[in-house]
Amino acid sequence: MRRFAGFLPLLFAIMAFSGCKTVKNSDENPFFTEWDTPYGVPPFDRIAPEHFMPAFERGMSLHAAEIDAIVSNNDAPTFENVILAYDASGRMLARTELVFGMLCAAETDERMQAIEAQTAPLLAAHADRILLDERLFAKIKEVYDRRATLGLDAEQSRLLQKTYDAFVRAGALLDDTQKQRLKQINEELSGIGVQYGNHILAENNAFVLELASGDLEGLPAGVRDAAKEKAEAMGRKDKWVFTLHKPSLIPFLTYSARRDLREQIYKAYLNRCNNGDANDNKQLVNDFVRLRTEKARMLGYDSYADYVVSDQMAGTTEAVYALLDEIWTPALDRAKAELAEMDELLQRDQPGATFESWDWWYYAEKVRKQKYALDEEMLRPYFALENVRSGAFFLANRLYGITFRPISVPVYHPEVTAYEVLDADESHLGVLYFDFHPRDGKSQGAWCGNYVEQTYENGVRVAPVVSVVANFTRPAGGDPALLTLDETETLFHEFGHALHFLFHDVKYRGLTEVEGDFVELPSQIMENWAFEPELLRHYAVHFRSSEVIPDYLVEKLRRSELFNQGFATTELVAAALTDMDIHSLTAYEPFDVEAFEKRALNERRGLIPQIEPRYRYPYFSHIFDGGYSAGYYFYTWAEVLDKDAFQAFKQSGDLFNRQIADRFRRKLLARGGSEEGMSMYRAFRGADPDKRAMLRSRGLWNGPDEEMSEDGAAATYDLVREDDFERGGTPEAAE
Repeated sequence: MRRFAGFLPLLFAIMAFSGCKTVKNSDENPFFTEWDTPYGVPPFDRIAPEHFMPAFERGMSLHAAEIDAIVSNNDAPTFENVILAYDASGRMLARTELVFGMLCAAETDERMQAIEAQTAPLLAAHADRILLDERLFAKIKEVYDRRATLGLDAEQSRLLQKTYDAFVRAGALLDDTQKQRLKQINEELSGIGVQYGNHILAENNAFVLELASGDLEGLPAGVRDAAKEKAEAMGRKDKWVFTLHKPSLIPFLTYSARRDLREQIYKAYLNRCNNGDANDNKQLVNDFVRLRTEKARMLGYDSYADYVVSDQMAGTTEAVYALLDEIWTPALDRAKAELAEMDELLQRDQPGATFESWDWWYYAEKVRKQKYALDEEMLRPYFALENVRSGAFFLANRLYGITFRPISVPVYHPEVTAYEVLDADESHLGVLYFDFHPRDGKSQGAWCGNYVEQTYENGVRVAPVVSVVANFTRPAGGDPALLTLDETETLFHEFGHALHFLFHDVKYRGLTEVEGDFVELPSQIMENWAFEPELLRHYAVHFRSSEVIPDYLVEKLRRSELFNQGFATTELVAAALTDMDIHSLTAYEPFDVEAFEKRALNERRGLIPQIEPRYRYPYFSHIFDGGYSAGYYFYTWAEVLDKDAFQAFKQSGDLFNRQIADRFRRKLLARGGSEEGMSMYRAFRGADPDKRAMLRSRGLWNGPDEEMSEDGAAATYDLVREDDFERGGTPEAAE
């Protein structure tokens, strides 16, 4: 996941964010001066929570003065004195927001949360004052109306168009009464967004499943060791502790033979912020929908989903639903077949028992062992965290010629590491931070963002400072951190986002962002290499014996590529559908959040009760406080692109083809939003993306090419059978 909002010696870092540091006077505020740190990284060793509010206040004041200078200029409006001046404004505020936003996600506490609650409505109001300033918009519109006569180049024209569109989408064409109401809506939305996220963080940290030695049946040694170390860190002797953080939750659901305990922890996960207490988010979900629906209607759209999607590659909600619906039925059919196979094993264990959602991981693992003789625990020793990171570095070097050099710079937590990224000619490309493990002050999931965005100042490229943040399994029992396959794939995914940021070479700040449904292409394409045999042999090395992963394990991985894909695809698409459904409401009335979800999935679309959507509304952070509202479909839309793009490498016969990688970098990664996403994709691929590669990768298409309709949609489905792989086949061979 990419966060759009952007995101200390080491003892000082801990002191700074635990309240042990005080500011003597405003001159010590590091946001008030240019940073003299190596590579221009934030001076985390000098940043304290109390620096942020003064920095926000000064940043907003300076920004307002810069806008006033544009508005007060008596010269005729031009591209230079309006559009470029606007694009260059607000740099101090933007720098503060990037650092603050990233830290609120990665290393927060009560003080930071209080500042976030205080500043969110102030920042929303500040943005509205600018975007709804009639005098400023009049100047922008005057330049826009004369755009055909200005002799602008392609990038300048794109910046002008995006600037004008941003003001219109923000409400610049509304009347005064509507503008006042829109400001109120935006301020309310900013406040409830902070509340919603804080509630989830509190719920994630509150639940503890404390076990005794007799409760550990089925759990591998590494899982037990991690739970033991967690208990000891909490001062609970002779106990084992499991939490709702994924590195703790998923192994427990996968291996614990105690069905009652699997039910207990999974229900706690599913019911986060849905317990009628101070952290309950159901009313906030209602508030989000009420306010967003009103905002969209005010801006001339039928629904908030229409408002969001109109500015994306998909263009219309109909196009989004068409893609999701095309995948839904075959994915659900495949999941039902997977369920039937697992239910046979449950009946052997407990005749007459009903298969439940908390049984899925446990029996799926049993099926994997039975069908493929593959146990994830036998793989994890080959996926030590340092080796996986080295594998990502190796891949980037083979594709793009770049290298990564460890550096000593200020960090915000002792676990954080940093690398200088050097281009093929050894010039400085940027800095990349890594922050890998769960903490109480860190949000769930994984993401990538900027501390410093790539810009140009006085004609010189300002290199970005990028951070990859995750919640991976911690080292335990004296062993290094050993990643699951999912965590390995996640590292490659977030690393892809990092490369996108690092390769940015965008002239104007307003052209940095790409469409939301394009965002996941640079990240998801990296996942395609993660388990390719040629790459595995370079990084999948046993942490004890230094043995390269043997061919028989690589073959087992290959044969199990489609394992559990029905479940994985169904829960992903289910979440995307609930997102689209709730944001497609054209009028708001108070609603029962749980009942709405049940109608959307179980009653209308036949989702089986054994599968829950990947996220339920009370903790669906992506769509309520994470920048993906009416946009969780982005992952699926971008998967069509990434699977098709990867075909370019496969079809060349060289998975590390430098010429294709260079074209991918120049045509896509370096350009930010300098052109529409589909135009950039066509420039790279030479054609529109073909859905077949994505459908095949999920086992949902096994027909010949001519059975595809002209728009790339599958006319019929012939599901790829997992036993085709067991016989040594491939999707192509199965045809």
